[in-house]
Amino acid sequence: MIDSFINYLEYEKRSSPHTVLAYRKDLEQVAEFVELSFELKELSLCTHSELRAWVIELVEQGLSTTSVNRKIATLRSFFKFLLRSRMISQDPTYKLKSLKNPKKLPEFLQETTIESVLEESVYEPSFEGQRDRMVMEFLYLTGVRLSELTALKWKDLNLIEDQVKVLGKRKKERIIPFTKMLKQNIILYKKEFEERFSKIEGNEYFIVSNRGEQSYPMMIYRIVRHYLDLFAQNTRRSPHLLRHTFATHLLNKGADLNAVKDLLGHSSLAATQVYTHNSMEKLKAVFEQAHPKA
Repeated sequence: MIDSFINYLEYEKRSSPHTVLAYRKDLEQVAEFVELSFELKELSLCTHSELRAWVIELVEQGLSTTSVNRKIATLRSFFKFLLRSRMISQDPTYKLKSLKNPKKLPEFLQETTIESVLEESVYEPSFEGQRDRMVMEFLYLTGVRLSELTALKWKDLNLIEDQVKVLGKRKKERIIPFTKMLKQNIILYKKEFEERFSKIEGNEYFIVSNRGEQSYPMMIYRIVRHYLDLFAQNTRRSPHLLRHTFATHLLNKGADLNAVKDLLGHSSLAATQVYTHNSMEKLKAVFEQAHPKA
């Protein structure tokens, strides 16, 4: 039954390989637990009690609230699939409650910090330097996800319309415009790319290793951490930080929430609204300046 669910995720929902792998690991983990603890050979035979026992086991192991809740979400998806497929008659996750998770606001960089990070003099005038600069600029100036950047190809860039086509979660395409400054730097990077690897073909990856191979997550992490270490040691340094910064700065400048949602590729407005909290200090400043009784 787990294999049937995984096939459903891969071919019907078109979930990412990362998501599919995570779901499989969660389900195999709980299946092993209920077999050892309750001698249940099939996960579909579980009741609320066995699943709750597994959640308690995870908490006692010291797993974070976020990780436990993700695993609970996996269970819910799995048993809903079984219910829809009429493999079970009742959903044992019906009364399974998620753990209360204290909300953490996304971190972001101040405008002065990001200006320093993107300063031209920070990067070496070589292919590697211009490639690294492009990674930092592209993450901040388009808000793309790490996986979207590593999958990007030259054919996805439209230097006439100043926009890029991105393939996001669940294979959803979206178009993101980019600035004239980013366009100019893409052209400079393209020149360095062609000098290093000869003429560019459309199917070639946009961001590549020093040997011309497709970039990978750890490579992008190393680049981002290296340059953020120079100016932002007191914050979490990751590619996603630049995405958070992109969204927060847009909202601080008065961008429409729905427009930011579309640029980020969020499926719901709720996922985007978290960034509005980071704009609260600016709202307070406007209030104190404008309100007659402030």
